Amino acid sequence: MPHELDDIDIGIVTSLQQDGRKSFRQIARELDISTPTVQARYQRLVNIGLIKSVSPVIDSTNVMDEQKEQLNACDCHDSSETNLKSGMSVKMKCDLCDGIIGDKPHVLKFANFERFFCCNTCKTQFKEKNKGRIESIIEKAKEEQ
Repeated sequence: MPHELDDIDIGIVTSLQQDGRKSFRQIARELDISTPTVQARYQRLVNIGLIKSVSPVIDSTNVMDEQKEQLNACDCHDSSETNLKSGMSVKMKCDLCDGIIGDKPHVLKFANFERFFCCNTCKTQFKEKNKGRIESIIEKAKEEQ
């Protein structure tokens, strides 16, 4: 007998397609339902075979080979076709100004997050701009522990 998807099932799948790392708690907040409901519905979606895995989507346009040359990649290929190898690197963009980050990124770590910046000025401006949000995330992380 086929399983008919409802709005909650579709919401869970859509949320995971946007970011497969989201916690059940985050999804529950987005959909305004309980965390146990998300857990149960997710497990059912796995059991019926709709969800096979939660996999990374690789943007191959940001991958460079050992000679720091961008791979000949385009948006027309599936990310599963990208063969990653040791020695490859990923072009990184500053989380504030979107500028290219050089060999040594300036890193801001808080809770279980890392943000990367091209310079200390961008890092400082990001901290000032998002001070309340960062403090809130740190508090939530402490509560969950």
